Amino acid sequence: MTLSLRQAVPLVVALSVCAALAVPGNFQGLGGDARVTLAVFAVATCAWIGTPIDDTYIALGAGLALAATGVISSETLFGTLGDETVWLLICAFVLAAAVSRTGLAARAAAFLVSGARSVRQLTHLTTAALVVTAFAIPATSGRAALALPVFLALARVLRDRRRLVVMLALLFPTVILLSAVATLIGAGAHLITVSVLWESAGEHVGFAQWLLLGLPLAVASSHLAAEAVLLTTTRREDRRGPVRITIEDIQHHSESTVTGPLSQPEARAALLLCTVVALWCSEPVHGVSPALVALIGAVVAASPALGTVGLKDALKTVPWSLLLFMAATMAMGVALSASGAAKWLVSGLPGGEAVPPWAFLAAVVLLSTGAHLLLQSRSARSSVLVPLVVAAAAGAGVNPVSAALASTAAAGFCHTLPASAKPVALFADIPDTPTYTPRDLLRLSAVLAPLTAALVLLFAVAVWPLLGVSVR
Repeated sequence: MTLSLRQAVPLVVALSVCAALAVPGNFQGLGGDARVTLAVFAVATCAWIGTPIDDTYIALGAGLALAATGVISSETLFGTLGDETVWLLICAFVLAAAVSRTGLAARAAAFLVSGARSVRQLTHLTTAALVVTAFAIPATSGRAALALPVFLALARVLRDRRRLVVMLALLFPTVILLSAVATLIGAGAHLITVSVLWESAGEHVGFAQWLLLGLPLAVASSHLAAEAVLLTTTRREDRRGPVRITIEDIQHHSESTVTGPLSQPEARAALLLCTVVALWCSEPVHGVSPALVALIGAVVAASPALGTVGLKDALKTVPWSLLLFMAATMAMGVALSASGAAKWLVSGLPGGEAVPPWAFLAAVVLLSTGAHLLLQSRSARSSVLVPLVVAAAAGAGVNPVSAALASTAAAGFCHTLPASAKPVALFADIPDTPTYTPRDLLRLSAVLAPLTAALVLLFAVAVWPLLGVSVR
């Protein structure tokens, strides 16, 4: 079997790291468990980068290796599957299935975009609608699948204005990825970050606190990205013409009902979703954990009398592979912290507390923004970066919550290539519908990458301290 350059380089790097760690005289002060952990991490990271092997399979193999060598206990490995964050995501997908089954989300999106009277209004109303879906649908791939029919309906209505259709094709995945930071359930990477912060630094970030910190950033970055998409994919004459899209136009090209009064299932789904979100946001008041609230909502959503979806059908929509991946990477994060490997890795960084907090955060943001070029999985990026960022933050005198959130938010940028993220790939190739080219994507990335990084850094340094998360 012949290895490509992309496969050969990570393989050589992994073997070299393992060989260096196997020599007892190398790396003084590094314990046996830490050596094993670093070796496993090196192999797993290189496998994620350079092989077509499923990410979940690699993560499970790494978790098994750490448990088999005694770095972590089997209880730690299997216990991550029962973690609150895993249950939160399972129940959130059941709720999402209940909402999706009724067509409520498509109706809400159609209502918003039908108010547009200009191209810029259409762009920002679509952006607002996509930001709102972060509260209803967990994970970016699920939101992209939900939004695709809405995009197809808009594309058919605007079929005579090709550049606008291309702009919308690029707008949908861009906003879906950047707005995920609005909520804790927006991406699996967020749950990994929360778990690492709790295990490594003893810092608890709940749904309400994440919402307070993430929603303003999501709104700002999404609308900034909308302007960038609009200006890089359309010409002035494209933006000058008026836009007339009515709900009837969207209904004509949509399979689900988007006109008329709410049906009983839609009304029940809307009431349930609003109640669950309200309880999540008011967690500091009532003290009920978001996972328990989600479980109550999921039971109601699948109940024979009040529900809108059967439990078996709802559970089929849960991405079990993602949950196993999250559980395994959580165990890897525990090993990286508990073995002392993370602390040792960052102990040699220059400067220590002499480095200004803004400079430390800038380095974190730049590294996290560019990490998608190597690690395509958002969750994999957080499982590798966040434990190191948290450990480095302690040595630099920076608040680990600020550093971890900045890293996770910056890692949400993954627009450079069609394969960089599932939503980007989904909208890159749609039969019988004009969409963007890799050149369009690169042109947008050249503008959006520095803008997104600068915005995340601005929030970490200037905005989040006003919301209770200091830099130090």
